[in-house]
Amino acid sequence: MIVQHGFHATLTARQGKGDEVVEFLLDAPSLTNDDCVVFLVGRSTANPDVIYVTEGWTTAEAHRAFFASDEAQALVAKLGTLLDGESAYLDELPVGGKAAF
Repeated sequence: MIVQHGFHATLTARQGKGDEVVEFLLDAPSLTNDDCVVFLVGRSTANPDVIYVTEGWTTAEAHRAFFASDEAQALVAKLGTLLDGESAYLDELPVGGKAAF
């Protein structure tokens, strides 16, 4: 599938909640959504409470539709309780690469 919409987010977990945020994200339903082609979770090596997320979706409409669902809104609300401050989002369109975990 071709990625036509994406972003890179930097999230800061509440102190000591970095592991919980990572676990939460890795269980996210977007991982099983066919329109979500790229979903990568990373961490800062300097601060384990800073988490990076890169997402790539087939279209912006598919991304909006997914996050408009009641399920996604409930997940966003729960995630918000684990975060400290505002998250930063950057425009990013994943175009290829390699991932091995």
